[in-house]
Amino acid sequence: MSRRTERVASTLQSELAQIIMHELSDPRLTRMVSITRVHVADDLSTADVYVSIMGTPGQQTAALNALKHSAGLMRTKLTKQLTLRIAPFLKFHIDEDLQKELAMLALLDKVAAENAELDRLRAESGEIAPAEMAGVESMKPDAGDVASIESDAADEAPRQTVAPGSDSATAGEKQLKEEQSE
Repeated sequence: MSRRTERVASTLQSELAQIIMHELSDPRLTRMVSITRVHVADDLSTADVYVSIMGTPGQQTAALNALKHSAGLMRTKLTKQLTLRIAPFLKFHIDEDLQKELAMLALLDKVAAENAELDRLRAESGEIAPAEMAGVESMKPDAGDVASIESDAADEAPRQTVAPGSDSATAGEKQLKEEQSE
């Protein structure tokens, strides 16, 4: 997407939210409707508007149909409010990403609860943890590893060039200059 289409998409998102909240009086839009994202075509002819609607699937479908039905009215209002010669055609879609995200979080919570229960049962029975059974050793680095990491970090430290006699020299640099002059 170009910068212009991104700006138009952002403006459309905020203006459509205002129109839906304040200017539409469709009884099917009683639930909260959120515009999650807007994707505008490169030629600004169409705009895919993704919405999230709270409620049952039947209420979501009814609200989506109401938005699709009032798309022409919203397009006319957008043309008047924005500095666009012609507003893009609006296509409304229910945003499935939020639902997928919530389902994934629920699965992760379920897995975490099952793992916690298994760990609790193993601790009660005195079994060895799976990591210990696999022969995994401690992950502490050797002294040589620490030294090589520290030397790598010292090599990658940002270096500043300071002109001699400038006020931005640090105390350590001033002391080093004094030692070199002695």
